[in-house]
Amino acid sequence: MRYLILLSFFLLCTCKSDRKVNLDIERWETHAANTTIIRDGFGVPHIYGKSDADAVFGLLYAQCEDDFNRVERNYIWATGRLAEVEGEDAIYSDLRAKLFMTEDEAKAHYEKSPKWLKDLCDAFADGINYYLHTHPEVKPKLLTKFEPWMPMYFSEGSIGGDIERVSLRRLKAFYDNMPELPEMTELETTKPEAEPQGSNGIALSGELTKSGAPILLINPHTSFFFRGEVHVVSEEGLNAYGAVTWGQFFVYQGFNEKTGWMHTSTYTDVIDEFKEDITKVDDKLFYVYGEELRPVEYSTVTLKYKEGDDIKEKIFDVYHTHHGPITHVVDGQWAATALMWEPVKALEQSYIRTKQSGYKGFRGMMDLKTNSSNNTVYADAEGNIAYFHGNFIPKRNDTFNYRLPVDGSNPETDWKGLHDVDEAITLLNPENGWIQNCNSTPYTAAGDYSPKRGDYPNYMSINRENFRGVHAISLLSQGKSDYTLDDVIEMAHDPFLPAFEVLIPGLVKAFDNNINTYAKLKDAIELLRAWDFKTNADSKAMTIAHYYGTAINRRANRPRPMSSMEAMTYLGTESPEEERLQIFSEVLDQLTQDFGTWELPWGAVNRYQRLNGDIRQKFDDSKPSVPVGFASGRWGALAAYGVSYRAEGAKKIYGTRGNSFVAVVEFGDKVKAKSILAGGQSGDPKSPHFNDQTQRYINQQFKDVLYYKDDVEANAVKTYHPGE
Repeated sequence: MRYLILLSFFLLCTCKSDRKVNLDIERWETHAANTTIIRDGFGVPHIYGKSDADAVFGLLYAQCEDDFNRVERNYIWATGRLAEVEGEDAIYSDLRAKLFMTEDEAKAHYEKSPKWLKDLCDAFADGINYYLHTHPEVKPKLLTKFEPWMPMYFSEGSIGGDIERVSLRRLKAFYDNMPELPEMTELETTKPEAEPQGSNGIALSGELTKSGAPILLINPHTSFFFRGEVHVVSEEGLNAYGAVTWGQFFVYQGFNEKTGWMHTSTYTDVIDEFKEDITKVDDKLFYVYGEELRPVEYSTVTLKYKEGDDIKEKIFDVYHTHHGPITHVVDGQWAATALMWEPVKALEQSYIRTKQSGYKGFRGMMDLKTNSSNNTVYADAEGNIAYFHGNFIPKRNDTFNYRLPVDGSNPETDWKGLHDVDEAITLLNPENGWIQNCNSTPYTAAGDYSPKRGDYPNYMSINRENFRGVHAISLLSQGKSDYTLDDVIEMAHDPFLPAFEVLIPGLVKAFDNNINTYAKLKDAIELLRAWDFKTNADSKAMTIAHYYGTAINRRANRPRPMSSMEAMTYLGTESPEEERLQIFSEVLDQLTQDFGTWELPWGAVNRYQRLNGDIRQKFDDSKPSVPVGFASGRWGALAAYGVSYRAEGAKKIYGTRGNSFVAVVEFGDKVKAKSILAGGQSGDPKSPHFNDQTQRYINQQFKDVLYYKDDVEANAVKTYHPGE
């Protein structure tokens, strides 16, 4: 009898499971029937869905076709499961993710979402799961089923975004009970040799264009292959084109027929650290807050990690105050990190942004105030250009320095709500007719018509210029008034490097003052003396300037802290001449040792190579690669090309980040646009679209964007429903 009961129970569960699978397949196939994907000659997917949910379903399916590896990797990372794939070294990345949101919290956020957003989250999961169902040959590294609550971990667009600014080193030190670390002098620290991260955004009013319509430059600087190029359309008003971060269901940087948006990383202070005064009472932890003691929230987090062929577990006791999770120690005190964490609103804002038809709607969307890590450069078909410096900006008592950790026991240091958008640094249709932001100060965003520093609290922005900003302003201030799309492409690739205009004359002067001691440097110095500070693949001066600039930036002594511009000025004009010449001599010796001569065209050492679809590229001097004439954004190159020096056994340098997806868009009676993508649309080396845009990217030969359906169909290479 017991056997019959167990058998009946087993059969009942099996039937329920089979029925659930059949319902899933039926739902997927309904979405698929309502969705059409058209691939153009560059493999760009144009997804047409009956509803927004159908379009999202097709968008995720198409992304998986192009690079499932990156789609899965982004969610492994975001949901805090990276150590299960990469081993124990990744466990603190996972812990950081879990400190800010657990799986149960993500599910709760999904459940409280408005129905329209839940429908899109459901379609997100369905699109990926249907891809896996119809591609059994694809073997995920970890995630065999995607869930609709997963986008809650990944809602704002900049993968990593704010959370990546929480130091893993300090997190590990705290939760491993290692010795306390010395107090950080600034919350934002950069290694001087690091390739600048960020983007360029430029908007031109119709007064400055040949057509009389505004033009927007969309120029994010990311790691290569970080985003795909997509076009997603529905019968419910969605018609967005641009760059999508793998695994997200909204166009992150792009345009529709009426509006365009470009994000640049912001220096608005959106993350603060609070030193907590912790005490123990009856074996329970409390923290001082004004005149009261508040209990420290305590919980445990169990994380899995891979060790050989085994999966092991590590348990952490974790702590929170009302400021946020405890993440590190500062000056002997526990410190909590506060940042924006409103996944539902952030996801709403990211999607709603793509469907706006003019400035009023776009400005209203900004009132959601969850685009925390970005500035926005904007243009539209109504003729407007605009700039928003940040979006999520906590109100604070400006007498405290929030660039340093503040006293969490003092209620006066608490955030006091959020600034309204109108209180933030903004621009709308400045009289000069242009707006630029290159991760530089907003107080030069429109030349003489820029916002004024004294009108805003200190924490709203660092008043810090960079060489890309200087470069953009110099180009835009030349008085040109008949820009076309091709003119903007040319401007965005202008080869002049203003950092070397500051650095190199100081080296030449040092040589002239010490010519007898350093006579062996004469030929190289004369090459630099005659140089016009412009980069190109044939320039030998560019090669030695890059290596010299990199070396002196890393090795020379100078007062700290300094911005990159301050450092370059000091190294070019105030540093000891002997130091400059000695480092330059060592650079020439190293080039000769590595390549047999220091007289090398820039393209001989500055290369592009993509051998496989790995997320972490390995480079090999013996394998095919392509010469590139672009240069680092550190030197003021608008078309930034950041390189890797980590290649084992490789002596050449290979591009890893910078210009990736780039587009120029004109908003007239009909939208016109051109775009380029580093490498190609596909992450599969067997695909014709793995590297088909490489030479066009290097030659600045942008492709015409196919936005209207007649044009898409006229250039269709493949038309199909998901699953076919």
